[in-house]
Amino acid sequence: MPGDLVRLGVGDIVPADLRLVHSINFSTDEALLTGESVPVSKHAEVILKDRSVPLGDRINMVYSASIVSRGRATGIVVATGMTTEVGKIAELLRRSRQNPADNRATSAGRAWVKLRNGLRILLGLDGTPMQVALSKFALLLFALAITLAIIVFSVSLWDVTSEVLIYGICVAVAVIPESLIAVLTIATALGTRAMAKGNVVIRKLAALEAVGGVTNICSDKTGTLTQGKMVAKRVWLVDGTELSVQDTTHPFDPTSGNVSVGDEAYSPTSPVAEKKAARLNGFLETVALCNNSTVTKVDDVSYKAIGEPTEIALQVLAMRFGMGKTELLRSGGRQLLAEFPFDSSCKRMTTVCSDTDGTGAVAYTKGALEAMLPLMQVLEEGKTLIVAKAESMAAEGLRVLCVARKAVDLSRFTTESSSISVENLATADEKLDQRSVVEGDLDFLGLVGLYDPPRPESSVAVKRCREAGITVHMLTGDHVKTATAIAYEIGILDRAGHGDSDGIMVAGTFDSLTDAQIDNMEHLPLVLARCSPTTKVRMVEAMHRRKAFCVMTGDGVNDSPALKKSNVGIAMGLNGSDVAKEAADMVLTDDNFASIVTAIEEGRRLFDNIQKVLEDQAPLSFLIVRKTASARHMLITPNSSFFTSSFPTSLKYSCSSSASPLRIQMECPSSRSPHLRSSGPTSSPRPSWPSASASKPPNLTSCNVPHTIYPLASLPAS
Repeated sequence: MPGDLVRLGVGDIVPADLRLVHSINFSTDEALLTGESVPVSKHAEVILKDRSVPLGDRINMVYSASIVSRGRATGIVVATGMTTEVGKIAELLRRSRQNPADNRATSAGRAWVKLRNGLRILLGLDGTPMQVALSKFALLLFALAITLAIIVFSVSLWDVTSEVLIYGICVAVAVIPESLIAVLTIATALGTRAMAKGNVVIRKLAALEAVGGVTNICSDKTGTLTQGKMVAKRVWLVDGTELSVQDTTHPFDPTSGNVSVGDEAYSPTSPVAEKKAARLNGFLETVALCNNSTVTKVDDVSYKAIGEPTEIALQVLAMRFGMGKTELLRSGGRQLLAEFPFDSSCKRMTTVCSDTDGTGAVAYTKGALEAMLPLMQVLEEGKTLIVAKAESMAAEGLRVLCVARKAVDLSRFTTESSSISVENLATADEKLDQRSVVEGDLDFLGLVGLYDPPRPESSVAVKRCREAGITVHMLTGDHVKTATAIAYEIGILDRAGHGDSDGIMVAGTFDSLTDAQIDNMEHLPLVLARCSPTTKVRMVEAMHRRKAFCVMTGDGVNDSPALKKSNVGIAMGLNGSDVAKEAADMVLTDDNFASIVTAIEEGRRLFDNIQKVLEDQAPLSFLIVRKTASARHMLITPNSSFFTSSFPTSLKYSCSSSASPLRIQMECPSSRSPHLRSSGPTSSPRPSWPSASASKPPNLTSCNVPHTIYPLASLPAS
């Protein structure tokens, strides 16, 4: 109940939305709500000044269904049930298929909306683009059939006898393409198989062709447009040396990508680059030893990593220069003496190792710049330069870490064996005064910028979408600078096109706009950062009001309302939640944005194939109507008679009666020489015409098939 106090520990599932009143090194996993894969640190003492703070930035709140990943805390219940953030998502999911414009206050308005929607469904005008197109085509054929029937009845001066009625019905039915249903079934089956080969699983068959009519794609960033793994992209040292890593395709592979030290491309065989790389030794030694991750080579081409994504990226960076943690501990004779783990309150981590000769010890530290800057021996001018460089790297969408170290007294850290015991590590962790001594007066080494690199195929896929007239939007929970940098890199944003004013927007600003203000915008934002579930739903609704046909991708529970609201919802198969997959129409088995483009190509190919069939069927249907009109004096009887003429293709008919079975094959190799062949009994006598006054119908002089043809004027009584 609201007002109750709840105590939380590691592994607990938060039962309700809580306002923290006490916390110790506390963090929760809120991927269910925000989509962020990294646990969020929480602080009870923080007071937020703005009520419109995004969900992921409310660090003094914990939410229902999130999991405690570290520490302990006490909170007071502020919301339960459907009033929690998870409950609001469930409510959005329940009413996501409703059109907000259909909400009328009066009963008459609601009745009109119900009648209008019912008529649209009855006429087939509410559905996917191909369903609507086929429904309109069917209505056109229906109108044409009625028109032809009216023409037949008018020619007979509305003397509608049984013969005229049958003829009118034949003319009306002749315009219907009978093979359309078979073509739709076969084309749909082939399209489903082709999409399965392209890593797309169809959950709802209507989405197969619906994806071909897409005009806008709203895609998540992490794991879809990007690889979902961290890579160290840039390094800046205190002496001004810079290192950059480009074109990385495998984040765990130290040999992947191109490394540059300054203006020189790094290569182990280049003496100049090797000399410049020597300046990095202290920096690389620090990021390798102040690290708990492991990166191992599985075979000749693949690597396996265990640990936090940030530490894995730093370990791979050190391994590029042959200075990984394993190599340093094996060759240098170093021993781990103590470890002060990362703490959300201090935002840094420190390890203490003995030096190579065993006579001293070194403390290696990494952490957030704002937490490290007061602890370093740097002049004010130097701090200003460091902050400016960090802001420059952050503007490129990089996550910036500060790296430092210092020599410490070996006598403070003693070990009885070559391996440190758990008790020793725990004791070192609990001595806060010792940590403050170790982490004071640090020597600044440099800054490192990390980011989640885009997939190699993302930029190509985005370019193909733009060439096909499809606009790609990025809706992410990440920070705006990171999202903007990735958007520029893969081509969603063009520096010569959309500017920051109309192409990039924070979700808080977008949510503050009314629907009318959003509709008055010339272009919807291409990048929306710090998105909440409501933001994504409003974006989809804004596209619907602009008559756009949109695709939405997502992987978390927070994405499920937008997935269901969009025209085609696409969930991630590898990292997607079951709720997202249930709400989606399609599932990507490889979580790759390029697979969406493949699905759109298959959907458009399906639409084109059906359109070609209709174009080929239309002349045949009208030819049948014309030939039916030319045979208006004849009637096919059940015994064996039929009218013949020239058809553009070979046709086969089989007719039989209980008295004398007759099998007839008609082959028309050309319009000038029709042939009729019979496999029936040859002993049947040729019947005579029942009336001498009846004229023989045309086009039957070359027919050698036994037949019984009666003129319409002299039908025998049934």
